[in-house]
Amino acid sequence: MTNPATSKAPATVELLASDLNRQGGVFCPSPQAGMAVWNNHPKVFIDVGHTGSGKCAYCGSVYTLKAGEHFSGH
Repeated sequence: MTNPATSKAPATVELLASDLNRQGGVFCPSPQAGMAVWNNHPKVFIDVGHTGSGKCAYCGSVYTLKAGEHFSGH
């Protein structure tokens, strides 16, 4: 059961295209979302480059490309 007093709302993280890896994604948990990597959920890949945004199934953090940013990787 979650304690509403201590639970945080999911993060929304705006990214530059240069923040993405060669496959067009990021990993969650991410320090960019204000998370300590060592004490959160398992590491998952979020494809942002091909869709413009992605949401983590574990914590609900949303990763989006900033307006005007485009991923040109393969």
